[in-house]
Amino acid sequence: METFSSARSLVRALAPQVPVTCLRPAAATRACQYFLDNFPGNTLYAVKTNPDPEILDAVYNAGIRRFDVASPSEIELVSARYADAEVCFMHPIKNRRVIAQAYHQYGVRTFALDSHEELQKIRDATGNAEDLTLLVRLAVPNHHAAFTLSHKFGISREDAPALLSATRQVAARLGVCFHVGSQCLQPSAYGTALRLVRDLIHRTGILLDVVDIGGGFPSIYPGMTSPPLAAYMSEIRSALDILPTMENCETWCEPGRALVAEAASTLVRVDMRKDDCLYINDGTYGSLFDAGSPGFRYPVACIRAEESTVFGLQPFSFYGPTCDSLDYMKGPFMLPADMHEGDYIEIGLTGAYGAALQTRFNGFYSDAKVLLDDEPMMTLYGPESEQQIFAEMENVTPIEVGA
Repeated sequence: METFSSARSLVRALAPQVPVTCLRPAAATRACQYFLDNFPGNTLYAVKTNPDPEILDAVYNAGIRRFDVASPSEIELVSARYADAEVCFMHPIKNRRVIAQAYHQYGVRTFALDSHEELQKIRDATGNAEDLTLLVRLAVPNHHAAFTLSHKFGISREDAPALLSATRQVAARLGVCFHVGSQCLQPSAYGTALRLVRDLIHRTGILLDVVDIGGGFPSIYPGMTSPPLAAYMSEIRSALDILPTMENCETWCEPGRALVAEAASTLVRVDMRKDDCLYINDGTYGSLFDAGSPGFRYPVACIRAEESTVFGLQPFSFYGPTCDSLDYMKGPFMLPADMHEGDYIEIGLTGAYGAALQTRFNGFYSDAKVLLDDEPMMTLYGPESEQQIFAEMENVTPIEVGA
């Protein structure tokens, strides 16, 4: 894979006619190191967020050895690549044959569940194995998240005690897990969820071996700036302190977006401009899903082979290359007022779910990838002054296009 110093050097060298995924593995390593240093427990990587081998290697090389998987493909990918990895099957509803394959062929011993029926499936598929770590997924409020996940999975507070008791009877190790929702913007959401876990322990008198607080840790996007991650860690520590657990009870988390969002950007080309809409060669059916119906505003920069100075930015919306009118990204994306056909745009922070959600709809697809040596366009992990500069980028004029 070719390496370039920046998106501009890429444009100068290749003038690509297809979208290019620009990987920054060092950014993933830095984010992983933050969690390893600051989260009060064990960090699992949510593979669904970005299964790209270069990103997986960055996560692994940072020191993460546990992986949250949801499918046979993810189990095979991680198991084949890292002999010492611990694979945790955290999807609450699974196919019986897949459970059996995970247990017997790949040595998976950790499974999540949210119903008595799933518990029985796991018992049947593993031959009533006695070496299982089973985590009961609890439904918790998702009020502060960009994507709510509590409607699809999770057992209610009222029904949880009976399931926890039944699971305790067959599990070698018992845990509770939950998910506060993707891109959670309030640290207090974790405290609220952990208090529900505390109440569950009080009601049942059952002590836990694992408390898994799931994912939901945010990244930073224009117009969606979260509190610093330190505030999340402080909230979690305070809530854990009041949990009635044994000394050897493990605490887990399953971040995805917060670990890898900064580890990639997407370089696109402008094919047409109509007023304040730019027609680009990637879109919501490609690596820009979150910019569509969820309405995420990615950081953007105009990239031209030659330096030029532009006084003033204006808001643009994007249309992707497919024939579907849903392939629309409202933005606003702040770019130079003289944007035109042939310009390139670097769209930052597409490392989370960008590559994972790509389709081949309408025949539009690109697997072009390069490595970049420069820093992400926005970051949660730099000095505070740097975060502030990046967060305010879109309001600064004049700017040097492509810098």
